[in-house]
Amino acid sequence: MYYPTNMYPNPYQNPYYVQVPLYNYGRQPVYSAVPDQYNYNSFHASYSERIPLTDYGPNPFTININEATKQNNTYRTALWTGAHLQVTLMSIKVGGDIGLEMHSDVDQFLRIEQGQGVVQMGKTKNNLNFRRNVYDDDAIVIPAGTWHNLTNTGNVPLKLYSIYAPPNHPFGTVHTTKAAAMDAE
Repeated sequence: MYYPTNMYPNPYQNPYYVQVPLYNYGRQPVYSAVPDQYNYNSFHASYSERIPLTDYGPNPFTININEATKQNNTYRTALWTGAHLQVTLMSIKVGGDIGLEMHSDVDQFLRIEQGQGVVQMGKTKNNLNFRRNVYDDDAIVIPAGTWHNLTNTGNVPLKLYSIYAPPNHPFGTVHTTKAAAMDAE
């Protein structure tokens, strides 16, 4: 068979070679040079198993945060507490809210993993001039000294995780309900 010169300018493109796109569906296994049991007290919770929700700080730690957040059924559970940062999981019941609060020296990051709500923020308790609807996969950044509240407006529990810098709750904090959290604080 005869092919004219430069009919296929790409040297790898010819009638007998097909460039097929490769797709990466789902998670791929990750292999470490150091087995987990020798990895200096680290812990990794896989997304395929029930994750024990306890405070793992300040040890090295990895987790599927999406699965852990959705698994959490308590109002607040500290997942990792270190000297300069804290991660907590929260579940806000339908129609419930976090409650109007302000942390004078703590920056806060919230990420919604399930549900929808309304976040309100402002410089004073009586002037919450920032108001946004938030949904699954949205992030909320709350600067220190800002009054804020998050209300669940959906029909399922609002599941989120919060990152405090520096930590805002004692190591190992678990508040099963909002009332228990108010009593503890």
